[in-house]
Amino acid sequence: MGKMHNMTRKTYRNYIKSALTKDARTFDVIIIGSGTGGMSAASCLAQAGKRVLLLEQHNVLGGFTHTFERAGYIWDIGLHYVGQVHIEGSILNKVFRYISKDKLKWAPLDDIYDRAIFGDEEYQFPRGRENLKAKLKEYFPNQKDILSIDKYFTLLDEAQNMGSGYYIEKTLPPFLSKIIGNFLRRSTLKVSDKTTLEVLRGITDNAKLIGVLTAQYGDYGLEPSKSSFYMHTLLVNHYMEGAAYPVGGASKFAEYIVPIIDESGGMALTQAEVDEIIVEKNSAIGVRIKDGEALYAKTIISAVGIVSTYSQLLSKEVSKRHELDKLLDELEPATAHVGLYVGIKESSTALALKKCNYWIFPQQYDHDKGRTEYKDFNATIPVSFVSFPSAKDPLAEKTHPGRTTAEVIMLLPYGWFKKWKNTKWQKRGEEYEALKEELAQQMFEQLYRVAPQLKGKVDYYVVSTPLSTRHFSKHRQGEIYGIAHSPQRFRQKFLRVHTPVKNLFLSGQDVITGSIAGGTMAGLLCASTILKEHLLWKINKTIK
Repeated sequence: MGKMHNMTRKTYRNYIKSALTKDARTFDVIIIGSGTGGMSAASCLAQAGKRVLLLEQHNVLGGFTHTFERAGYIWDIGLHYVGQVHIEGSILNKVFRYISKDKLKWAPLDDIYDRAIFGDEEYQFPRGRENLKAKLKEYFPNQKDILSIDKYFTLLDEAQNMGSGYYIEKTLPPFLSKIIGNFLRRSTLKVSDKTTLEVLRGITDNAKLIGVLTAQYGDYGLEPSKSSFYMHTLLVNHYMEGAAYPVGGASKFAEYIVPIIDESGGMALTQAEVDEIIVEKNSAIGVRIKDGEALYAKTIISAVGIVSTYSQLLSKEVSKRHELDKLLDELEPATAHVGLYVGIKESSTALALKKCNYWIFPQQYDHDKGRTEYKDFNATIPVSFVSFPSAKDPLAEKTHPGRTTAEVIMLLPYGWFKKWKNTKWQKRGEEYEALKEELAQQMFEQLYRVAPQLKGKVDYYVVSTPLSTRHFSKHRQGEIYGIAHSPQRFRQKFLRVHTPVKNLFLSGQDVITGSIAGGTMAGLLCASTILKEHLLWKINKTIK
């Protein structure tokens, strides 16, 4: 993706040259992967006095929170907005304050934080429950629709008030889960077993209203007929009070968390590609790096996704013993995407860019139909997402004066890129480059639909594909949200912190749900499980 903006910190190669004894290579905890699931667990464990080694195979820390720089422009790659973090006293606000030791600050987006464009019609998503409800009723004034909207908000409230039993169950030792797990999960499964479309069709037959209510489905990447209604409620409730962006950009995560790891005698290393988790007598005791060297710890956490962990990092023998391949067969990867990263030599203020996101659709309110008809690169684009990182970050004009960044994302099947999967990053050939250029022009069309003032002003642009994501994250199908958020996903009891291997734990978005918040909360759950301490309760009590 180009020159990395984050501090690259120590590289594995530099560290291993001086770590000559087994003692020097032994830590309390080794964490594989430096996304939010790895970093939040690392911060919590380091603050509890654990010596943590955080390993990242890329040359920059942060997972989907890292940023990259080219031609003097900086773009985020996975963090576009987060809900609740800007609300004083909210759980997420307190959690992010805790894991960054109060350093990470958030800048709220505009009060209209999301805008859905269907053809020529725009639907605004304002912050505040009553504001959103009133806005929807303004768009759909028919008495029948008004009753449907009221019913919809009742369902959102019911989902919000279900309690945390489902998540508590994910931290229980397997024997305890067998006894009380089903009871703790029961109320959530009643909601998660239904698809979004099934529930919404139960309250309205207005296809246009359903299209608008599900306009943010790209945030978890699964269309209404396939997604779990529970995932939909989590998302809508998450953004009910609007959203915010990290002051200084997404790379601040790593910048603030790494010193916390250092303070406890731990370290974060880049260019440290783990080849295998070392297991002896069904206990994880360390990791082997690609170069054959071993590092040791009493506790190993994998935050690189359950599929990568079980299929690539554990030996065939361990996988066979616990029938892990059968478990993985029940999972479906989330969607893949292409991204356009644009640089313009003018400030966001001068260009009058809004601090919001745009969801752009054709004149088509049936998201499922749109995705079904998207059969090749030239078909009508069913959904695209546009945002302006430099407009959202209040420091951008100070750190990069007279420069604006824009991003466009489109969801598409990984299969379309399969023919190049065995080629190397930045060396995939002319046909591939030509295709990227074709996709760039399609994405520019979407960008100009919401920001025509950028026409003729583009200074630089670059395109990423699912193969870029696969290269940097090792996700087999370039998926951004881990496992698809279908009803089936929420049924899988093995998506939890504990694994069948002793002292090996999971963190990251597969444990809870996709998203920056989902990964972060999984890290907190993982650390709580290891420390045998209710960290959420502690954070809620101690952070004022």
